[in-house]
Amino acid sequence: MAERLTKIFYILSAGGTFFGALAVGRSYMSGNKYTGTEEMYGKTVVITGANRGIGKETAKNLAKRGARVIMACKDMEKCKEARNDIYNQTFNKNVECRLCDLASLESIKNFSDQIKKEEKFLHVLINNAGVMWCPKSLTKEGFERHLGVNYLGHFYLTHQLLPKLIESSPSRVINISCKDHIKGKINFDDLNSSKNYDQEEAYNQSKLANVMFSNELAERIKDYGVTVNCVDPGYSYTDLMRNSSVYKSPYSPVSFFFKMFLKTAEMAAQSVIYTAVSPRYETETAKYIKDFQEIEPSEEALNKQDSKRLWLISEKWTRLK
Repeated sequence: MAERLTKIFYILSAGGTFFGALAVGRSYMSGNKYTGTEEMYGKTVVITGANRGIGKETAKNLAKRGARVIMACKDMEKCKEARNDIYNQTFNKNVECRLCDLASLESIKNFSDQIKKEEKFLHVLINNAGVMWCPKSLTKEGFERHLGVNYLGHFYLTHQLLPKLIESSPSRVINISCKDHIKGKINFDDLNSSKNYDQEEAYNQSKLANVMFSNELAERIKDYGVTVNCVDPGYSYTDLMRNSSVYKSPYSPVSFFFKMFLKTAEMAAQSVIYTAVSPRYETETAKYIKDFQEIEPSEEALNKQDSKRLWLISEKWTRLK
């Protein structure tokens, strides 16, 4: 009997140690919450993809700080559900849903025209929405979906809203990228993945393009009172992973460990929130921010010649003057 109790004791101790280690590991990987108390009363913020994941958590936090938050989403039903949830937690009635499908330049233009017409100010634009590892498909204008949604859609949206941002200065543009931009390469010979398509390479290319766009835009508008910065939220277990096998099998052992060690959407949103509200980024521009720290992006992301070349192609493809 005593021997059996001893075995049970060791098993329970081992289990406790194991799960305790998992908890410590997750806490370490998740990072810290932003504790700044800045208020956002009188500030207007546009967040793309704000109906779920990092976008929703960012919208909720900024709403708590008093901001007027415009949720730019393609699914109005899900956006309204998210908006109601945010209101129930913040009691901020100044949170609105607006239709904006980043896979359609026409939709982006209609959204932007509405903002410029109806909103007196625009202080923060957070280009958050995105797709990841999706099967090959095209946007309305024929852009490969990763490139079209993650990069070109936001490139076009930012240009459309730039007059309002300048008029409201000091203001900010925040682009979301990730560590995978380091593996990215701008394939100028097949930028739209027409010849060869690899979903991971297409995703990485779009994230690299976001960093290059941030740096180039920051340089072009540095004298207009608008800062442009890029945020890496870190790896998180959100709906963005919906095309991965891990996300499709939520009860598998692999999925369990992903959930344990990847950030939650709330924790992944912290650096985005920090960059949106910290007084530092009212003047600091062209920075790459992760876990509240400014770090160097990849060498390719800092290639000015390629950044300018990508910019000119993007202008041509989106028919910007």
